Amino acid sequence: MTLTIRPATPQDVALMLRFVRELAEFEREPDAVKATEESLTQALFGERSAEAVIAEQDREPMGFALFFHNFSTWTGRKGLYLEDLYVTPEARGSGVGTALLRHLAGIALDRDCGRFEWAVLDWNTPAIDFYSAMGAESMDEWRIRRVSGDALVKLAGRS
Repeated sequence: MTLTIRPATPQDVALMLRFVRELAEFEREPDAVKATEESLTQALFGERSAEAVIAEQDREPMGFALFFHNFSTWTGRKGLYLEDLYVTPEARGSGVGTALLRHLAGIALDRDCGRFEWAVLDWNTPAIDFYSAMGAESMDEWRIRRVSGDALVKLAGRS
């Protein structure tokens, strides 16, 4: 069996949205997904604010990763931020997640990124252990902050 990782195409949007919904279900937030095929198509292939790759085993989709560039003023260089990494339940433990992370690490090096970062839920012990085994450091002193919805509108001074 051959594992391949390839750039996502517009024909993969429905598959990626399915994977996003499965990930949201796993992360106990099934109703949080507001993305649509149209919004993913625009983000990935219109404005190109993000990119994605698909992992396939013998042409069968086994997972995906969606990522984009951020920037660090401390390093003075762009970084690669992994927004979502998803491996189908039947493919977990088979090396698909490792292959996706290695592929993205290679993209980060090829693009002269100073960092490769992502977030993981604090209760997702299998993922935390997996990422630690891959050499990822936990940034426990940092807390992610988010403003969205009505709070974003209010912060912007628009009501």
